[in-house]
Amino acid sequence: MDATTPKLDVRDVTMAFKAKRDSVRVLENINLRVDAGEFVSIIGASGCGKSTLLSIIAGLTTQTEGAVFLDGDQVYGPGPDRGLVFQGYSLYPWRSVSDNIGFGLELMGIPKREQKERIEYYIRVIGLEKWADSPPAKLSGGMRQRVAIARALATQPEVLLLDEPFGALDAQTRILMQEFLLDIWRRTHTTILLVTHDVEEAIYLSQRIYVFSSHPGRLKREITVPFGPIRDHEVQRSPEFLDLRDEIHDLLMPEAVEV
Repeated sequence: MDATTPKLDVRDVTMAFKAKRDSVRVLENINLRVDAGEFVSIIGASGCGKSTLLSIIAGLTTQTEGAVFLDGDQVYGPGPDRGLVFQGYSLYPWRSVSDNIGFGLELMGIPKREQKERIEYYIRVIGLEKWADSPPAKLSGGMRQRVAIARALATQPEVLLLDEPFGALDAQTRILMQEFLLDIWRRTHTTILLVTHDVEEAIYLSQRIYVFSSHPGRLKREITVPFGPIRDHEVQRSPEFLDLRDEIHDLLMPEAVEV
């Protein structure tokens, strides 16, 4: 892999699902890239296929056409090099916080001592030391999603894939989780691809944004976010932020009307 090779490279991906009499195209000719250590978001109206694309990148769904490459190697299925976090917490209710974080490490056959070290590290990172032995039922929604993110990070994936991870949270918790995710990204330098329907969230968290059109999903615009990695919610009051928010809303409005 040379210096110009992206960490994640999606090339000419098309996805069609068979219907009763014909097929329905969900994605058409998608090309995008995410460089090492970059935070990129995909945003689009319902039906634009953004979650389907994330599933293809994760190796859970096989595209009809095109290919996905990670570090220059084609992706053919799921693997520990891609960590995936959904909107639902997907935690095992019978396992403690520690055991949930360590689940992927067990599947990978990581030695027990290293498992323990990684679990303890990520529990500190997400600030849940007091709840290490607690079941998920005793945690708030935001705390559960922190555990889900820590579980994905514990396997040290090359890319962290996030499918609307904060969509089920209340507004205040969502803000706190956005701050948490930015802090995690800066500390771990993990490459992140986020799917979201929230325009302000995409701008606040990302370095670049891919805006999708719908029916089928196509890449409509690639936008560079003009803020550095160190940012707080004050940036959302800046003229640059508000102008970019309005630009993206204008791009999405025709799609929303058609849904």
